[in-house]
Amino acid sequence: MKTVRAVNHSTGAVIAERVVIAGGMWSRFCGLMGRGSLPESHGLMLAPCSSVHTFFMRFPLDVIFLDREGRVVKVAAAMRPWRTALGGGGRDALELNAGEASRLGITRGDRILFVDTAEG
Repeated sequence: MKTVRAVNHSTGAVIAERVVIAGGMWSRFCGLMGRGSLPESHGLMLAPCSSVHTFFMRFPLDVIFLDREGRVVKVAAAMRPWRTALGGGGRDALELNAGEASRLGITRGDRILFVDTAEG
């Protein structure tokens, strides 16, 4: 799977140094299920993905839904296990550790860029 860096173009802040893009049906389905945690400054991009669930998850997540241009359309903050969220018209979903969206000041309308890394 491809790895990128996520940057908030609106503020210049690095959102995550390492974001794995899950673009296949199976990788999107599995997502972060069964993992014990998500390392600091890591994320998972589900593309395409207009809704998410946290069934079988073991930790809470922030889910940032993005439109086709990478603009934030909705932030589902601190989603605990066994919850669902609709994307509010979003096409993709960026999953981060709970609290990261608030800490980084990510709000509706921000534009998120995904930059290729040497690892990806």
